[in-house]
Amino acid sequence: MKTKNRWLIALSAIAIHISIGAAYAYSVYKKPLVETMGWSETDVTLAFTIMMALAGMSAAIFGKFVERQGPRNSALFAALLFGLGQVGSGFAVAIDSSMLFLLTYGLLSGLGLGIGYIAPVSTLVKWFPDRRGLATGMAVLGFGSGALATAPLAANLIVSVGITNTFYILGVCYITLMVLGATYIAPPKEGWMPEGLKKAIASGERIVLKDLRQMTSKEAVKTKHFWMLWAMMLMNTSAGIMMISVASPMAQDVVGLSAAAAATMVGIMGIFNGGGRLGWAAASDYIGRHNIYLIFFIIQIIAFATLPITTNVLLFQVLIFLVVSCYGGGFSNLPAFIGDLFGTKQLGAIHGYLLTTWSLGGIIGPMLVSNIKASTGSYIPVFYVFLGLIALAFVISIFLRADIKRLRNQQQQKEGVA
Repeated sequence: MKTKNRWLIALSAIAIHISIGAAYAYSVYKKPLVETMGWSETDVTLAFTIMMALAGMSAAIFGKFVERQGPRNSALFAALLFGLGQVGSGFAVAIDSSMLFLLTYGLLSGLGLGIGYIAPVSTLVKWFPDRRGLATGMAVLGFGSGALATAPLAANLIVSVGITNTFYILGVCYITLMVLGATYIAPPKEGWMPEGLKKAIASGERIVLKDLRQMTSKEAVKTKHFWMLWAMMLMNTSAGIMMISVASPMAQDVVGLSAAAAATMVGIMGIFNGGGRLGWAAASDYIGRHNIYLIFFIIQIIAFATLPITTNVLLFQVLIFLVVSCYGGGFSNLPAFIGDLFGTKQLGAIHGYLLTTWSLGGIIGPMLVSNIKASTGSYIPVFYVFLGLIALAFVISIFLRADIKRLRNQQQQKEGVA
């Protein structure tokens, strides 16, 4: 049987992630739904909230399902759920049912999003033993780019064919892309390596470090390293989502940016979010995942310490861009870091458990910033709160890095004895 092309495997994963990443273009639908359908803004916003909350939770709940069914069947199931959720949203609009819209866009699409997010990742890690970070970074970049591709298309379709038909058309497109991606995805044979890597290892040009352990998800969650990584992700995610949720009013309030300039800044943030996913992940293949997370927290400590005292508009924006790039990079480095720490035996399930930080961070970040702003009338205290949280994450990352070095030394000593 001919070995599949691993770059086409990566392209298949990107097709799946671009489709589900279209969820981030939801703001395009909000105004038309409120104005055309007369639905309350609360109900329209709630649909997106349900979807995002379910995305992280369903990744955790269905992680073992993904491991049992494999990437192909899992991605096909995700395509069915997400696609039906989108097409069903069009039907909900057609019959003017905001409740059905919550069930289709919120519930069905949210479940499909979570499963579709983790389905291709463990397979990608296995196909790229030499470039784990780059491989998962490409897929997660696809997720971040989904809204970039969908937003203008959806906006034009709403004007030309209406909201209902927009959901129908895009829903069918998502299903098609996801099914095409799912049908090609398959794991490599056990112990597979690309020929170039085999030759490089044989000649002594390359050394590929083995995973520290091979653990099931049940074993992994009992280790302190799982919870150290979970805490680091939660604080990194909370900081990033906080920044994304209030970037425009924060910049206008703190450094006097105009509304138009703040809108431009938000657009550039999207580039840093996406670019950070690929750039940081690719860099991790050379300097190590544990070192990348240390860098994330050092950058954010500097950013959150400087933001309250800077009046320079350009510096303020650059610091926000850096925080957002660390947020994106956290997600793209996570699957490869899981592989390093716990192996690839049940990477999808472990990844799902760690993505609960996505749902929690989406609640904690915006809630903290809104409550602090409401009680103090200023964004300045927000920076100090997140400075403390990120400093705690930095301390945890130092201990995790030390443990990884210790385990790596033990591993090498055992191999030396053997």
